[in-house]
Amino acid sequence: MDWLRRRFPALLMARRNIGRTKVRSVLAALGIVIGVIAIASLGMFGLTLRYQLTQNLGDIGNQVMVVPGDSAGAPDALTERDLRQVESAASSGATVAPALQRVTRVSYNRETSEVRSVMGIDQPGKLFEAREGSIPEPYRSGALVGPDLADQYDLGPGDTIAVNGTTERVVAVLSPSQGFGFTDPSNQIVLPTRSFDTRGYDTITVTETDSTAANATAMAIRAQLNDRRERVTVQDYSGVADQIGQSFQALNLFLIGIGSISLLVAGVSILNVMLMSTVERRQEIGVLRAVGFQKLDVLKIMLSEAVLLGIVGGLVGAGFSIVAGLVLNHFVVGDATLAFRPGNFLYIGLAFAFGVGTSLVSGLYPAWKAANERPVEALRS
Repeated sequence: MDWLRRRFPALLMARRNIGRTKVRSVLAALGIVIGVIAIASLGMFGLTLRYQLTQNLGDIGNQVMVVPGDSAGAPDALTERDLRQVESAASSGATVAPALQRVTRVSYNRETSEVRSVMGIDQPGKLFEAREGSIPEPYRSGALVGPDLADQYDLGPGDTIAVNGTTERVVAVLSPSQGFGFTDPSNQIVLPTRSFDTRGYDTITVTETDSTAANATAMAIRAQLNDRRERVTVQDYSGVADQIGQSFQALNLFLIGIGSISLLVAGVSILNVMLMSTVERRQEIGVLRAVGFQKLDVLKIMLSEAVLLGIVGGLVGAGFSIVAGLVLNHFVVGDATLAFRPGNFLYIGLAFAFGVGTSLVSGLYPAWKAANERPVEALRS
């Protein structure tokens, strides 16, 4: 304590002065506490909403689709060589599914018929899951129907449909999609590629582990297949994922701006407390100046009081912000431990720094006013 008194005498005097007006100091620090909680909680709220939306959309942006290009001279279909190049560009954890698309006439239960698109794929398990029945591996016969189509025409495993005059038995009804993707199973009819009398593929779908890997794979595919001329078109959701990220960043800034208003109010409160303290302690300041304290010493004492209020309020606010983050993540995403993600501590640190900075700025004018008091006039008051 003696070392601290010698090194930072202004800090110890500031602590003593704050203790003399405990109620007023606690109320001033309470404003900082509320402001820090508001900024940190609103920032964490935006981050949690972004995480929840990403989870609900089911790894949005993790698919890449390759189709023949639109430019002159581009091939009409993708070849086995294209497929191998796509597989080499994809990561080790990705799945690659080539497919065909045809528009043909389909009849349901020998009653209703319509012209619609039908997909041909040899490994449908790479893209779809079964809601009823099971997807055979290897897939050599039978039809898979989407959930909406099955509900519309009351189809299930064992029923039959006619595709281009050929009867196909339904072996499975596909599960609904859990997010955005290029292969929505809702109204799909899937057949083995041997049912299509053609060579090559119309699409190659790559499913990566996340949007970042998908973006890297899309760039690698473009570099390999479109090296000399644009042979293929590569589609991915990286642009959508970036737009969602930018939208949530703007939302976070807006929420933090709202929270900052409470800190500004707290700053006005500290300014008021410090001004009142300056008036009440005018004689004390005059004594300090009379016994040799310089203007800078008085300035340090007053600013130390303001900063101490900010530090105490900021620390208490940061503690309550962590609790708020735990509660928020528990009720929104069902995992309270997600409150300890690095992004949340960034907002807590930002709120703490803003709280201390607001206190410092609020104490500048009262400190300047106290430091410029004339000793004789202060002692006479």
